[in-house]
Amino acid sequence: MVEDLVRTWAAGWAVSRRTPPPVAQPWGLYVEVNGSPDEVGRHVLPRTEETLVRDAAASVTAPRTWMKMPAEPGETDSWLPQGWAREEDGHLMAVDLMATYPTVPQGYAADVEAVGAVTHVRVMDAAGEPAAQGQMAVLGEAVVVDRVVTEEAHRRRGLGAFVMRTLADRALEEGAVLGVLGATDAGRALYETLGWKKHVTLAEYVYRP
Repeated sequence: MVEDLVRTWAAGWAVSRRTPPPVAQPWGLYVEVNGSPDEVGRHVLPRTEETLVRDAAASVTAPRTWMKMPAEPGETDSWLPQGWAREEDGHLMAVDLMATYPTVPQGYAADVEAVGAVTHVRVMDAAGEPAAQGQMAVLGEAVVVDRVVTEEAHRRRGLGAFVMRTLADRALEEGAVLGVLGATDAGRALYETLGWKKHVTLAEYVYRP
């Protein structure tokens, strides 16, 4: 189950960010990242074993290459050679999608736009300024939710929940039944209130020699 979720998440993230599709490697997947000052690419390991982690690390020569894998804090630190730094852990989450027919909170307006396989939800305040947003990539019966953000001045007003529920309803309309995402600590709290379940911690490392 976890391996399938990791592969779905990696594939959907690539679609959402408009990067080349993941390339199969002996240890998992590699995703090339274009146009990011913080990341040139990422290795995503669906299964965490010491030999796989070491082989993936040994293949890396480019600084700002990331590695992400299902592992608990501290479990994999000793497997990586010098030059790798641990970043904040993520949380791989999933949910069986259900329709909720949300309404935009008072004082705001919302826009939903599909561009290819990516659907964007944007919420604007009364002055037309961005207040919240999120997007998802459709992969058949699964969707990967990405880039859910509420601007600081508009937090605690239900905008994040509205974005998530709007994405879920649109996903159901497109035939999806499963939602997947990688969450930060802050995002996890919101998603759990909406029925999302954490399946595993995502250990995250970056190569900074």
